[in-house]
Amino acid sequence: MSLTDRPYLAMALNNAWSNATLYRALSAVDDAAFAAPRPGFFGSLRATMNHIYAVDLYYVDALTEGGRGRAVFDREDTGSPSALATAQAEVDMAFAQFCGRADAQALQQVRMTERSARSFPERVDALILHLIQHQVHHRGQAHVQLQHAGIAPPQLDEFYLEFDRAPEAEVYWA
Repeated sequence: MSLTDRPYLAMALNNAWSNATLYRALSAVDDAAFAAPRPGFFGSLRATMNHIYAVDLYYVDALTEGGRGRAVFDREDTGSPSALATAQAEVDMAFAQFCGRADAQALQQVRMTERSARSFPERVDALILHLIQHQVHHRGQAHVQLQHAGIAPPQLDEFYLEFDRAPEAEVYWA
């Protein structure tokens, strides 16, 4: 069976690879540059990357029925790119493991998501797709912020096709 036969797992692994690739580029950024004002929704690489991480925590908690809900947002922003890279890799792997176990029946299940004053039921497959789209959206902003910091942003679309697959992505296909 090919990874592309399991599209949710493939997307989760692509997500993990994209984040790891972006954080390799961020390793050239010191803490001051990480926090420096940049264009985008959140105004800095630090705020953007912390937002990605916090929202991932939220949705992975919902998917796994971890019970933390919105309490995942009760945390201090991580100020160091290396510390945040480690934390992001952990949640990325938890997400990939969940997607790897999710069969057709699990994808149709419903999870309750807490929104400000009330909870909403959402299908697991929709939550997965939303988490992926959220990541792509904000990684695009981080891409521009990295360029604004004077660092060449990495290619983040060399994962699926054999034609131009990044060598670092091969491990996800093994």
